[in-house]
Amino acid sequence: MYAIIEASGRQYKVEEGMTLFTERQNGKESGDEIVFDRVILVHNGEEATVGKPYVDGAKVVGKVVSHGRDKKVLVVKFGPRKNFDRVNGHRQWFTEVSIEKIETGVK
Repeated sequence: MYAIIEASGRQYKVEEGMTLFTERQNGKESGDEIVFDRVILVHNGEEATVGKPYVDGAKVVGKVVSHGRDKKVLVVKFGPRKNFDRVNGHRQWFTEVSIEKIETGVK
């Protein structure tokens, strides 16, 4: 069984037991439960339920493992023949979530 969820403006394919790295979820600490209720699609192996835009009653439950920062990405701007170059670095914040349960909402 898998589901496609929307979190922080991005879509993720999740399965039970997997680890998901999302944008930083503010207000959540390590060990807290997090619920993703914007479920776009649920596939249980035989049939798929597609939402319009979200599946009614479906949710994905996970547990926050940790917060952190990703590897540094260097942004280089360069102007030829203008004696111009600039190097900036960026490290994106993330939240590591362990997916525990996918609830379909179908009885």
